[in-house]
Amino acid sequence: VQLQASGGGLVQAGGSLRLSCAASGRTFRYNGMGWFRQAPGKEREFVAAISWSGSLTYVANSVEGRFTISRDNAKNTVYLQMSSLKAEDTAVYYCAAGVNRIPTAQRTVDSWGQGTQVTVSS
Repeated sequence: VQLQASGGGLVQAGGSLRLSCAASGRTFRYNGMGWFRQAPGKEREFVAAISWSGSLTYVANSVEGRFTISRDNAKNTVYLQMSSLKAEDTAVYYCAAGVNRIPTAQRTVDSWGQGTQVTVSS
């Protein structure tokens, strides 16, 4: 599956952004999907993930209550709704797919999209 992320940008602290990840490939609906992020000088870290049906979701403790992951299989798209953004959320965000598994760690990712930059000004 090929992944194309979009929706990043510059936002003030406390604001919101919605990231989208459009997937191509007939097996999209069978993939768990997720988002990771990487801040300058830091390791890439897990943010959120969702099962292929959408019935299971996982979010990192650092974003719980502020970020929501969802998907629309009819549109082959997964979303990350980010609210109450903080300066520490600044990073390049990557969407990810896991074949028949939910990508909650880098070792469970089978496909990566290109990153989209999110910058939160304080």
